[in-house]
Parts: sequence; C-alpha cells; structure tokens
Amino acid sequence: MASLTIRKLNDSAKAKLRVRAAEHGRSMEEEARLILEGAVQVQLPQAAREKPRSFYQSIRRHLAEAGIDGIELEIPPRGPMRETPDFSGPEFGANNDE
Repeated sequence: MASLTIRKLNDSAKAKLRVRAAEHGRSMEEEARLILEGAVQVQLPQAAREKPRSFYQSIRRHLAEAGIDGIELEIPPRGPMRETPDFSGPEFGANNDE
C-alpha cells in the first residue's frame, strides 16, 4: 500500500474533513482515503464504504447481504416453577444445639 502526505491543507478543509469523518464514524485518514478513492473511481466493496456503528449493525448488514431478512426462533414452552427448597431440617444445621 502506498502512503501520501498532504501539505498546505487549508485549516477550514481539515476542520470540515474532521466533522465529516465524525459524522460517518471514521477516522480522518479513513475518510480522506474514501474521498480520494471515490474521486478516482475505485470501486470499493459495500462493507468498506459503510462502516457499521455497532456490532449489531454489522451482523444485520452481513445477514442482509446474504439474503437473510431475519431469523425466527422457536420459543420453548415454560413449565411451572419448582418449589423452593426447604433448608430448615436438622441435616442443614437448623436444630444444632452444640
């Protein structure tokens, strides 16, 4: 990969780049890279152009790209609650007069 240094960049342009990068949840370097690549018509994968803001959004995007709109899970039936254990017997030390 090549590196590029940009000298004499206007302070206003840098500030606008910083704001734009923050709005997209990216670093200034990543935002500048995407702007330059777009300007020279380099086609990037969809995932590289839209960085998800959360792990949840990343999973949803990958599922959508695979053609999966959602997943229905079967909820198992709930049974009655069991009785609360009784720890008051002598085997638990409740009547220990030693």
